[in-house]
Amino acid sequence: MAKSRSVYSCSGCGFESPRWLGRCPQCDAWNSFDERPFTVAAKSSRPAATLRAQNAGPIPLHEIGSAGVNRICIGMPEFDAALGGGIVPGSLTLVGGPPGAGKSTLLLQIAARLAEQGEVVYVCGEESAAQVKLRASRILEVSSFDNPSTPALRASAQGDKLFVYPETNLRTVLETLDRRAPVAIVVDSIQTVWLPESEAYAGSVTQIRDCTQALMEYAKRTGCACFIVGHVTKDGAIAGPRLLEHLVDTVLYFEGETSGEHRILRAYKNRFGSIDEICVFTMHDTGLREVANPSQLFLGARSERASGSCVVASIVGSRPVLVEVQALVGEAAYGTPRRLANNLDQQRLAMIIAVLERRAGFALGTHDVYASVAGGLRIVEPAADLGIALAIASSFRNVAIAPQVAVFGELGLSGEIRGVNAAERRAAEAKKLGYTDVISPGNARDVTAAIRAVLG
Repeated sequence: MAKSRSVYSCSGCGFESPRWLGRCPQCDAWNSFDERPFTVAAKSSRPAATLRAQNAGPIPLHEIGSAGVNRICIGMPEFDAALGGGIVPGSLTLVGGPPGAGKSTLLLQIAARLAEQGEVVYVCGEESAAQVKLRASRILEVSSFDNPSTPALRASAQGDKLFVYPETNLRTVLETLDRRAPVAIVVDSIQTVWLPESEAYAGSVTQIRDCTQALMEYAKRTGCACFIVGHVTKDGAIAGPRLLEHLVDTVLYFEGETSGEHRILRAYKNRFGSIDEICVFTMHDTGLREVANPSQLFLGARSERASGSCVVASIVGSRPVLVEVQALVGEAAYGTPRRLANNLDQQRLAMIIAVLERRAGFALGTHDVYASVAGGLRIVEPAADLGIALAIASSFRNVAIAPQVAVFGELGLSGEIRGVNAAERRAAEAKKLGYTDVISPGNARDVTAAIRAVLG
């Protein structure tokens, strides 16, 4: 007879302990241990399929074929580029984001487009089949993309290629999929499905880890492209153990404010392409629409730009994007001035303020400084240092920067402007959008010279 006992597992990393711990020894998280029942016999029992050998043994490197991967392009250029050129068969992609960001809407649109190339199964664990049908009738009946293939998209979505499977038992789902052999599946969400052989409740660390591993094994064995939806915690991180992000091939995350019209999907991990790629969408009643030129979205009207605003030529992923950095400087109401950063690195903001005080002679010690990136895009690269410094200087002097000026460059502690990567591409993108004066490490020696050239 199996002996039952309790174990404590960390909700942050999945570390297990026979007793409760205040601090996790693996990830240093506080008060993250949850008690769950644990059966010794169930722990050691694994499905026979997972214990079966997958290959005969090691293969010499020179005997391995060099056949390329045939990616699946779904007709959404920005999304395909964010994945590195399309969907890789047999890949497992995690899509995360806060509630209302558009995760289910985006994946339903992707499933409808993939249905043109074969059978697609949408596993809905949070909603009923009628609720999925209601969303599908809203976003698939009307063209959500200005694409000539829209009639074919509607026909495949309403025909016999897109299936909805309201089931939370993942073992039943995988056994059913083995008989159908779809080209892609969508699991919405990973926190709602469960495996009967795993002695834990749905949404626990153990179930999330085991379910993800089962989906990964199925994807690699059959070549089916799998998409899973992940919830987020109150801190903004994807719920479940960090092992979840390590198991999957690609991590896509909706960032920025979800109350507005725009949605930013960023690739934080991609085994088949570059990371930090972004895909910008606008939310409409008919679903999500791609934005072909994100630079125009993140820039405000040039004629209406006031002091404290500076255009920065940044690199997001593999392409240049122009963003507007805004700053506000005011006298501190209390003894200690405040320094707040929105969509910027707080530590870099403090360093830039120190450089302006010491090297450029700005008396900011008694002033509050607020800095932000307009549009919701987060910029953390050092090339934005010069733009942040000029925005702060512009607000402090109350002098607006000319509307045709764009800048980029890293700021050193001695006040010099250091070179950055892809300088030619940044300058070319700025000139393409009409910014004739580009302040860069090539024409500005230090921050004082840059301020003099821009503000006079």
